[in-house]
Amino acid sequence: MDADTGLRFVPPGEAQVEWVRDSKHEWLVRNGLTGPGELAMVRVTMEPGQFHAFHCHPRMEEILYYVSGRGIQWIGEEKSEMGAGDTAHIPMGEVHATYNPFDEPLVFLAILTPAVFDGNETRDLAEEEPWASMGGI
Repeated sequence: MDADTGLRFVPPGEAQVEWVRDSKHEWLVRNGLTGPGELAMVRVTMEPGQFHAFHCHPRMEEILYYVSGRGIQWIGEEKSEMGAGDTAHIPMGEVHATYNPFDEPLVFLAILTPAVFDGNETRDLAEEEPWASMGGI
């Protein structure tokens, strides 16, 4: 890996793994792994019963691409059951949530831009109204 450019090819063993709320996050593209850039991509695996409650990214736009399994995807006050091949677009600052109430693991890719991670990129809204009363599923 070149210190200035990072990896150009990211085999499975090179992904940066983080655990967030018991869900496995495998970073495939991000600053520090693939070098500086405007995109980030993470593969998320949610086991049955796991979720990423209502939150927003005030300065980031996001695309979710469902690889396998099923999930309940909220964007604002609308929800949809999603499955393999489905895509959700989340505009910058839009409240959203992902739930897996099904009996199989859910795997999706999240593509985010800009690729800025300074600790303030996610604002948790699960305890705020109207999101707290919506129940997620």
